[in-house]
Amino acid sequence: MARERNVALAALLREAGWSQPQAAAAVARVAAESGVRELEAISRSHIAMWVQGTQPSGRARHILRETLSRRLRRPLTLADLGLEEEPTGPTGSNSDWSVDPLTVLAELGSDDLDMHRRKLLATAAYSAAGLALPAASWWTAAPAAAARRTAVSPRLVTQADIDDVRNLTTFYSARDQQRGGASGRSALAGHLRDEAVPLLGSRFRTERDRGDTYSAVAEMVYLAGWMAFDASEHRTAQRYLTLAARIAAEAGDGPLGGHTLRALAHQAVDLGHSRRALALAYASMSRDRYGQASNREKALLAIVHARALAADGDRPGTLAAISRAERDLARADNDEAPGRVGFFQEASLAHETACALRDLGQPLDAEIHFQRSVATRRQQQFARTHSVTLGYLGAVQVQQGRLDEACATWEQALDAMAGVHSGRARDVMVRMQSDLSPVRHRGGRHVTELDRRAKEMLRAIG
Repeated sequence: MARERNVALAALLREAGWSQPQAAAAVARVAAESGVRELEAISRSHIAMWVQGTQPSGRARHILRETLSRRLRRPLTLADLGLEEEPTGPTGSNSDWSVDPLTVLAELGSDDLDMHRRKLLATAAYSAAGLALPAASWWTAAPAAAARRTAVSPRLVTQADIDDVRNLTTFYSARDQQRGGASGRSALAGHLRDEAVPLLGSRFRTERDRGDTYSAVAEMVYLAGWMAFDASEHRTAQRYLTLAARIAAEAGDGPLGGHTLRALAHQAVDLGHSRRALALAYASMSRDRYGQASNREKALLAIVHARALAADGDRPGTLAAISRAERDLARADNDEAPGRVGFFQEASLAHETACALRDLGQPLDAEIHFQRSVATRRQQQFARTHSVTLGYLGAVQVQQGRLDEACATWEQALDAMAGVHSGRARDVMVRMQSDLSPVRHRGGRHVTELDRRAKEMLRAIG
């Protein structure tokens, strides 16, 4: 059956003023710049086949999109080129570090705002293979490669533009802590697509302005990923976080890169990929990431490193990393730390320490630290994490056979979850019902009422 001609791509080539040989040469140049060796030999016949309806695969579609975006000085999506998105599996191109972040982010943001596409993305498989990091030479070369990127817009970025992105990120971060990642995701995705991402393709007065812009956008992309993670949309979260790490690298912002790799490690721990988590956490602890971070951020990186070590069964390493995190946080009081780590206080360290000890099979020690976290947290400001901590505390209490205490703790957890829209909070309720199942016959009316309440809340949030 004959393929249908790709009229959208043909129209864009005409708009660009390119013949097929000229288009092939341009794609080859961008491929060489991006380190995509297999596309450096792109030929006129490839372009001709794509115009005739053959779908380019893998990285080719993204290199073609980037090439035309540069020529036409506006970000294009695959749909603009008449191309279909490929499923994102273990080797999906969207997690490839060589793909231009501007065009990928524009498309990911559009997908995130389309409810149908978002539902499809939410069911996409998390890719452990996609967590592989590029070589050290890539990280070293990233800032210079970004500085050479051709602007696709005549706009000149101002300090006010950068401040707007930072202020929006601060606002949505506070909302995430209080209401959960599923609340406000669409609004943030809209700001990211329409206001932040276009700045990456604009012009800059100085290299410092470029670096500051990239850092500000990277942090907003990170937050979009973290909120998707908390909403249990794990493949979407992985894509955002991977792109945030790349943009942070292009900004030359080691601490932000470490912060983002730490988030990827945290996600991998929660999803049971301990070896991948350990590699990511180890990367976050490098000299140019952990070594350049504020003490408060160092403490956060160190405790997630401890979580990864615990998941991998390394007890001595876990305890050493916990001690390191405690020392770092003790030195943080007079720090000038970035706003993104303002949440990381004594309660947060206690929560993560408890999780690490729980994963090492030390429920009594874990309980002590969960109790400390509950006692020291500002509950209204950090309602989402507070509810999760209480859920975990109840789980270690019932594990030790103290059903009445666990039920009382879980009642507090359900109280704290009022108004919170979080996949992790939802998981706590599901786990609570599972933990109650084998002891339900011993709990009487109290357990029955707790179970009923959890079911109602689960039905309400869908």
